[in-house]
Amino acid sequence: MKTTNIIIIGAGAAGLIAAYLFAKAGKTVTVLEARNRTGGRIHTIYSEGFSTYAELGAEFVHGNLPVTLNLLNEAGIGTTNVDFEMWQYHDGMFKQSKEFVEGWNNFLEKLNQLKQDIPLQEFMEQHFAGDEYTKMRSQINNYVSGYDTADVIDASAFALLNEWNHEDENAQHRISGGYTAMIKFLENTCRNAGNDVLLNTVAHTVTWREGAVKVITTDNTIYEAEKLIIALPLGVLQAPKDTDGAVTFNPPLPKQENAVNNIGFGAIIKILLEFDSIFWESNIIEANLSTMGFLFTNEEIPTFWTQAPAHSSLLTGWLGGPPAYDKKDLSPEAILELTLTSLSNIFKIDTKTLKSKLVAWQVGNWTADPYTRGSYAYDKVKSPEARKVLQHPVNDTIYFAGEYLYDGPAMGTVEAALTSGKSVAEMVLKE
Repeated sequence: MKTTNIIIIGAGAAGLIAAYLFAKAGKTVTVLEARNRTGGRIHTIYSEGFSTYAELGAEFVHGNLPVTLNLLNEAGIGTTNVDFEMWQYHDGMFKQSKEFVEGWNNFLEKLNQLKQDIPLQEFMEQHFAGDEYTKMRSQINNYVSGYDTADVIDASAFALLNEWNHEDENAQHRISGGYTAMIKFLENTCRNAGNDVLLNTVAHTVTWREGAVKVITTDNTIYEAEKLIIALPLGVLQAPKDTDGAVTFNPPLPKQENAVNNIGFGAIIKILLEFDSIFWESNIIEANLSTMGFLFTNEEIPTFWTQAPAHSSLLTGWLGGPPAYDKKDLSPEAILELTLTSLSNIFKIDTKTLKSKLVAWQVGNWTADPYTRGSYAYDKVKSPEARKVLQHPVNDTIYFAGEYLYDGPAMGTVEAALTSGKSVAEMVLKE
């Protein structure tokens, strides 16, 4: 049995920045992590056949995000700017375009007139139900699935409107050396201060009373502290109690459990493919794709991006929302075949040839991962109210932290996770 001031369950960005701030403030902290690595949905691959590092999880810094950029500056980690040249492939043609939805301005104008929040699907049924809007509805569905990894059936119309009205035109960045460099900085600071970050340690049961917490792991080790921070992904908190990674509270937390289920959590599959050449820049393609950043298609794996502006033979595939959830039980090999088939349809190169050109590949099926169970949060109609419940500590003893508790323009990002973890740590340190 080990006693510390604070226990944190989850060594992702939210948990580790909290641990980092506690360590700097002289508090003792124990971080319990179920995986064999830190970082959670941040997972930079440094080998496994890839010629350079590759991001299986979070990849971009989406704009001028203060918490992320300040932390990187503190750690002495640089960033590189990313140019997003958007291309689409439809009806056998490549076209450079950022226009994803037919009649978008009309749709947005109508959405801005909405007085009371409803699910986006309901809004479309009320205002754009006719056959003439079939294509528009499909494009919006694809956009919400791909970008927000959300389901229009329960996604908040107000939240999506807020996102679309404040789309960030600031520069995008990648982190030099990969996102894991930032995670290692947080982890090492914590460890160097004499604190434990324990891997392969699966929390199972939390027993608590005001000012005292016991966390029991699956190997029946007990950890004790005055305070507990739950920094688990929302998908794990939403999982049935008898599943891997789920935590049982004794006494139960019915208000918090209800709130957790009123926030959406998307699905995602990310595919990394490194080829022996940059075939999409070849002369056989009737478009100059040498500066292509993103490619959007109607294929089963619909979205791809390059490492532009770098000329790299690493190509990333992306499938989000309900279509990703539907494929969560497929094997990595089956997902690879779907991805190669999609690329074959786009570039008119047979799948056998594409497979022979593969140097390395990896599938990040985050929805099937028992310690993640999805991608990132999106708002339902009741989510703002649910966040308020979860942002409030339970008897100044149990706190929740994670990207799903962030309320701002950078929802679903590492910035959201860092902001939430930082806020919780500051709240605890003020007490």
